[in-house]
Amino acid sequence: MKRPTRAAIPLLLAVLSLPAPAVQEGENLNLSLPECIQKTLNNNLGLAAEVLTPQIAEAAVALAGEKFIPSLALSYSRQDNISASYSFLDAAGAAVSTLQNDYSSQFSQVLPTGGTLSMSLIGYKSDTTRQFQTINPRFGSTLRFNFSQPLLKDFGWKMSRREFILARNNRDMSEYNLSETMEEYVYRAKSAYWNLVYSRENLNVRRQSLKLARELLEKNKAEIEAGTLPPIEILTAQADVSTREADILEAEAMVRNSEDLLKTLMNLEAENPRAVSLHIIPTDSPSVSKPDVDLDRALREAYENRPDLQAARVGMETSRFNLSYARNQTAPDLRLQASLWSPGISGTQIIYENNNALSGKIIGVVPAGGGQALKDAMDFRYKNWSLGLSLNIPLSTVFSRAFVAQADLALEQAQLRMKNQEQQIFLDIRTAVRAVETNYLRIQAYRVARENAAKKLEAEEEKLKVGLSTNYFILQYQRDLANALTMELKAVVDYNVSLAGLYRAQGKGLEMERVPLPGESGGPAER
Repeated sequence: MKRPTRAAIPLLLAVLSLPAPAVQEGENLNLSLPECIQKTLNNNLGLAAEVLTPQIAEAAVALAGEKFIPSLALSYSRQDNISASYSFLDAAGAAVSTLQNDYSSQFSQVLPTGGTLSMSLIGYKSDTTRQFQTINPRFGSTLRFNFSQPLLKDFGWKMSRREFILARNNRDMSEYNLSETMEEYVYRAKSAYWNLVYSRENLNVRRQSLKLARELLEKNKAEIEAGTLPPIEILTAQADVSTREADILEAEAMVRNSEDLLKTLMNLEAENPRAVSLHIIPTDSPSVSKPDVDLDRALREAYENRPDLQAARVGMETSRFNLSYARNQTAPDLRLQASLWSPGISGTQIIYENNNALSGKIIGVVPAGGGQALKDAMDFRYKNWSLGLSLNIPLSTVFSRAFVAQADLALEQAQLRMKNQEQQIFLDIRTAVRAVETNYLRIQAYRVARENAAKKLEAEEEKLKVGLSTNYFILQYQRDLANALTMELKAVVDYNVSLAGLYRAQGKGLEMERVPLPGESGGPAER
């Protein structure tokens, strides 16, 4: 499986770090396609929310990795116990008093093999009024090493790192999902930009058509006044002028709608509160060059680059790992346990007459502190050790295989989804390639239609000059030319949008755009 390059994240962060092009103070905003894409990646709120998902997943990976960071535990307690004395063996007085101080420190480490290793130092101080004590107060210290290692269930590098592996896979999937989201927003930005180009050019065509109709109307008025044209002829020209004025209203509404869509996509108000009143002027022209499209190459690039397919591969890897973990959990819990410890004891020694504590007659004391107890423990003066095996066989793992069956079905489901995703990619690429090729042929066809419409109008105007045509035919050919221009423009825009759709289907939409990185004056953004 191809490992994620995480290229989408640095590229997006690089784009976000760039200063956005300044909004002009006037009513118009000149905007290139790269600037449009940059503003979308900078400001779009939906994308900004998606950027946080990989960061959250990265934090989860760090949290899972903390399992292997050693832990340190400290404790301290103090007890003062007083109880009644019912025997001369307890105390000389009416009560027995014991003051106990306990302290401990433990250093623990989870091992990559699934086991645990710990080192602890335990100490105490006991001071009592009980009779016949030979050391009082008494100090004790114990240095202990404990080792526990599973040999079947939970054994191994992968089993011990399960949380980390799952968190890492989730992070990779979130990065691929972010890349897919970025591809989608790049496509939306390009589509909205080219549709704004079309709506503005369509408005210009409609205005030019209205200009021609008004010029013909003025010409008719002059001829009617001169008596060379019957008054009835002016009605046709007036009606056509009104129709074309209505077309302009519709074209102007299309421009405003396209601008609003692009402003929302770029979240332009984040840069300028007056963005709602700005008119966006696209500065880039759509391409009409012949496409270099190869179906096999496009499919190969899609299988290599599509973020959703990469995410599906990571999901299948997770399912495989979950199945291996489920099988491991059905094994008995056999553990090797070993301990090594060293106690030490010291304190004030009480000397009795004839070395007989039962006499109760103290003839002297030898004061001492807790240092000797700690030294004896650290020097392993009294070595102790234990070694053993423990076996735990839960009956659920013997009579039930539901966990394994569930993981096995999840893997089968992931494999089916993977195959379905590959089929969908094949369909997307074929559809996108066909759209690019078809739209390019449409451009050629509509260009010929527009050229023929222009020639027909020119010829009809020549016939009108010598009285062999009428206003009706002139107006009809003007409309034909305007419609041919509009259809050619639409084909050009559709071709560029279909190119953007092909790049998105291949998973290389962002790669194909010239978004400058820090330290560059321009050029294609590198993944």
